[in-house]
Amino acid sequence: AFNPIGSLTGMVVASMFILPGLEVSKFRDVEMDNHPEYQTMLPSEVDGLITKAMEQSAEANPEKYTTMVSHDLAVVRTPYVVIALVVLAVLLLFVISKLPDTGHEEEQIHLATLARNLFTNWQYVGGVIAQTFYVGAQIMCWTFIIHYGMTLVGLSSAEAQNYNIVAMGIFLASRFICTFILKYISPGLLLGVLAVGGGLLTAGAIFLQGYTGLYCLVGVSACMSVMFPTIYGIALNGLSPNDAKLGSAGLIFAIVGGAFMPRYQGAIIDGAGMTIAGQALESVRLSFFLPLSCFVVIAIFGFAVALCSPRPVAES
Repeated sequence: AFNPIGSLTGMVVASMFILPGLEVSKFRDVEMDNHPEYQTMLPSEVDGLITKAMEQSAEANPEKYTTMVSHDLAVVRTPYVVIALVVLAVLLLFVISKLPDTGHEEEQIHLATLARNLFTNWQYVGGVIAQTFYVGAQIMCWTFIIHYGMTLVGLSSAEAQNYNIVAMGIFLASRFICTFILKYISPGLLLGVLAVGGGLLTAGAIFLQGYTGLYCLVGVSACMSVMFPTIYGIALNGLSPNDAKLGSAGLIFAIVGGAFMPRYQGAIIDGAGMTIAGQALESVRLSFFLPLSCFVVIAIFGFAVALCSPRPVAES
């Protein structure tokens, strides 16, 4: 349940020490001050004009633009250097620490048999698929909260980052609440209900304007809080110890969903908007149909498990 604390700490550091020091943020503030008419325009229009102004500035004074980019890279680089040193320190601890002896030899493992056991288990295969879509939805929702706030609400990068911090705090609190709820309802049912809730809130982020849409996007984190461990437990339920070892590796590999899905969302954001049901949707709003579809897949898996396994699969 304390897993989000690291992410939350990183967001606080970014909001307090990184974003305020970026020259790009200062350029945006100067443009806003120089153009009072931006206050009456849609945030997406303002974002486009500021981007165009920066491109013109780069063409007019390439040396100044290069200096600005180098400065911002230096600001961002420092935290990564610190993270690298911390990771190396942890690695050193593992190297010098003696791992406990299990006291027995492992039985012979036949990978072909294990793979067959796993891939003929619909609950495991469905779990891997659901986990892939969950990680994709999580990364897409969290990655583009800042972009959503800046483009559609008109917030500064630091202000938008604060909403990201709130989302992570909600994620943390909701994990405790949902873990308690697991004592009373089956994991599959809870997963399905949370996925429906996440889908509805994502739809709100797509179709509702201003802060209301942003609040919906922040609220999605409450629904995502226990999805990863719940899917993990459902997928491995009933497997033998050896099957579970290989199966857990497959579930961890499903994290790759968080690697390729945001790329497609970014491509949609870079494209043009669209009118749906008479409502004009900016490309940023349109991009959230991707995490919405992810929640649909997760809901189908959760309710399917709930129907086939009415009793809880694990004690919480």
